[in-house]
Amino acid sequence: MIRRFVTMTESVDVKAGIKNIVERIEIASRKRPEKFKNPVQLVAVGKTKPVEALIDAYDAGQRHFGENYVKELAEKAIDPKILENCKDIKWHFIGHLQTNKINKVIKLPGLYMIQTIDSEKLAEAVNNAWEKNRLESDGKLKVLIQVNTSAEDAKNGVDPDKVPELFEFINDKCKALKLEGLMTIGAFGYDYTKGPNPDFTALMECLNHLPNPESLQVSFGMSNDFEEAIQVGSTIVRVGSSIFGFRPKKL
Repeated sequence: MIRRFVTMTESVDVKAGIKNIVERIEIASRKRPEKFKNPVQLVAVGKTKPVEALIDAYDAGQRHFGENYVKELAEKAIDPKILENCKDIKWHFIGHLQTNKINKVIKLPGLYMIQTIDSEKLAEAVNNAWEKNRLESDGKLKVLIQVNTSAEDAKNGVDPDKVPELFEFINDKCKALKLEGLMTIGAFGYDYTKGPNPDFTALMECLNHLPNPESLQVSFGMSNDFEEAIQVGSTIVRVGSSIFGFRPKKL
């Protein structure tokens, strides 16, 4: 199926959306427990959005962008407008990565992190591709382990009890990769009146079973729950519609 980018409309104020989300992240960060000291990084998810929207976000100071689909990331990363106007852009791949698409992602300019490593096979394949295709000056490729905290068959990710084993494998066997931490998507539509999201707390529990957990990143929280995610300990939030679909209130 061919995915087409939506067109911009006058009602979408991307720069206002960035400002709004950054302010809310700062407020949520000040309210979280003192034990969570790592700063929170915003990844703006531009899925289906045109390059003009990403450039607006970049002009507003945003540097980290996420894409779910290999084809869309590949098109945007080499788009002449992106290359000209977003020279310091940092791409995060946040979708399921098939082994036959690895080389296409690895070779893209501005690739910063792959957040969805969920098996030894995938880790080893990404490691080998990075070693083969990148110059020594590029350094190691940052990656996260994706964990299926909600135990949904339709979700990718390693089982929580397998996280330490995969973590050790990447650190010991994948010398071209820099393992930054963990990531989860979690079940959609959780009712926060019931308390903290169990998928978020499950990921933090996984983190606590790893060496030096305080030095690791955890990626969870999206447009509808990134503030709750920050309270629990998230250090990377992936926000799309609240930025690119933001509509200023009428006066």
